[in-house]
Amino acid sequence: MVLYDPKEWWKLIFAFHKSDTFRRNLPGIIGVAIFTGAVAYLENDVLHANFRNSTAIHSLVGFVLSLLLVFRTNTAYDRWWEGRKLWGSVVNDSRNLSMKIEAMIADTQIKKRFAALISNYPKALRDHLRGLRNHEDFSTIEKYDGSYYDKAAHLPNAVCLAMFREANALLQKGLINGQQLLMLNTQLQSFTDTTGACERVKNTPIPYSYNIFLKKVIFIYVFTMPIGFVREFGYWAMPIVAALFYIFVSIEMIAEEIEDPFGVDANDLPLDQICKNIQVQVNDLLLYPPDKLQP
Repeated sequence: MVLYDPKEWWKLIFAFHKSDTFRRNLPGIIGVAIFTGAVAYLENDVLHANFRNSTAIHSLVGFVLSLLLVFRTNTAYDRWWEGRKLWGSVVNDSRNLSMKIEAMIADTQIKKRFAALISNYPKALRDHLRGLRNHEDFSTIEKYDGSYYDKAAHLPNAVCLAMFREANALLQKGLINGQQLLMLNTQLQSFTDTTGACERVKNTPIPYSYNIFLKKVIFIYVFTMPIGFVREFGYWAMPIVAALFYIFVSIEMIAEEIEDPFGVDANDLPLDQICKNIQVQVNDLLLYPPDKLQP
């Protein structure tokens, strides 16, 4: 995710980075400008066409296309923001579960076990949403080592199952009572609910028919625009059509990028940093609580 200061207008206007749509669309912008110039040459200098221009028709179609793009962008941003809220729940549940374990349990080894499992859950969810099976950066302890995760088909479920087993073992050993187990269950169940919600966002893209229709309309709109515009603007239609192409295509590209917020694109959620923050906070709560650091 790109971090920036929204108040730095001039810096943002002239900024170019790998996710900037102008850089990515530059070949298309040049191609559209050349195409428009060729149409202007044929109509005005070769064929000397004298038909009425169609700018009014394109204005009406452009208004409808703008409404479609607004809906497209809002839908994509809703998915991005929902993903951020879900990962906010992961952060909160990790903190709450760590606090409850630290307050209920005195055994240091049990705390280390939960610290490892709680820290592993966001990493497992992150990799699962990215289609990866990488547990090299997991915190391993006792029976929850690399072999445990190698056997799992669904890593987030494997981590949650381990936490459920550990919580149930605390009850069987008499270290917590039934009421305390219910308190822990709130966060444990929320973990699995979050996994399912993230999978829903990930695996349910915008309907195919709508996506392909929008791309076709943009293509037809842009490549028929020079036919009417060059009659009124001449060769000045080249920058005009190129600018409109840049605007419409960029909006669609931005929507495509943010509708899957769990990837590694520049505008996706900073999942790596969130996982690191969770691990630091969980370790602070379970392994180095404030009262234990006092002299």
